[in-house]
Amino acid sequence: MITCSSASSELDEPLAATAATAATWLLLEQPGPWGAKALTGSHLDTELGRALDAACAGTGVRPALIRRPGRHADNLPLAGHQVVLAHTRPGHSWVRRTELTDPAELLTLDLAAAGAGEHGGFGVPHTGGPLALVCTNGRRDRCCALLGRPLAAELAAAGHSEVWEVTHLGGHRFAPTMLVLPYGYAYGRLGEAAAKEVLAATAAGHTVPQWSRGRSCWDRPGQAAEQAVRELTGDTAADALTVSQRALAEDRWECRVEHADGRAWRVEVVQRTSAPARPESCGKTPGTPSRMEVRGVQPLDGPYRG
Repeated sequence: MITCSSASSELDEPLAATAATAATWLLLEQPGPWGAKALTGSHLDTELGRALDAACAGTGVRPALIRRPGRHADNLPLAGHQVVLAHTRPGHSWVRRTELTDPAELLTLDLAAAGAGEHGGFGVPHTGGPLALVCTNGRRDRCCALLGRPLAAELAAAGHSEVWEVTHLGGHRFAPTMLVLPYGYAYGRLGEAAAKEVLAATAAGHTVPQWSRGRSCWDRPGQAAEQAVRELTGDTAADALTVSQRALAEDRWECRVEHADGRAWRVEVVQRTSAPARPESCGKTPGTPSRMEVRGVQPLDGPYRG
């Protein structure tokens, strides 16, 4: 059977610069089944899900539902909902969490502030190790269920990290996909060994470029630029690099990547169309998704003039 993930793998489609863009993640525990649009297609109140989605729009906050790995009983009682709020920009990342009896309280959050990196005292700091979020929503794409659920279960059983299933990370064709907090790096095509490597690296303050789809706080051109500098330098320290960008044309950007030690690079990124056509999701007509291509990486020795 040809699936979107097998087609992408056979075409050796690059993982880099395919992460969903979000400076801040708002994760709400909701067990039971999920629909394709989980915020309005689960046991969460439909109006609340719609209101939460609308409230997050344009704030830099991406909402998603999470649940523990394993079987998902349709009538599982839940006394309280775990909530995770996490900001992912380098040097300013944090993870806060709480438990809410009524998740409608989330509508009182200052989401614009959260997207900008201000948590406003929400909950308490997460003091444990990395949080692993594995996409498993089969109603959105079967690859996420077939490949993601076994991975989430294995990671949870191994006990290396706190593991959750999550509704959507984008890029079904790169399944199994995983987002790791606090840094917000997304990963794809993870086998069990690779996923455990990623979690161990995250716990030590590093990323694993080989499986990286990008850091979610950057737009896709910035994700491509960061990846290019990591490949050039071999530096894997998660918070070593920051990225800024400016558009030169509709499909071309100039990015500046700065290292914490003072080095900097100018990176030119262009948007291209992938060929041949491939299914971006199982059951959909094959398409030609855009991809980010790095055209050049230039070290900067003096003041950057843009």
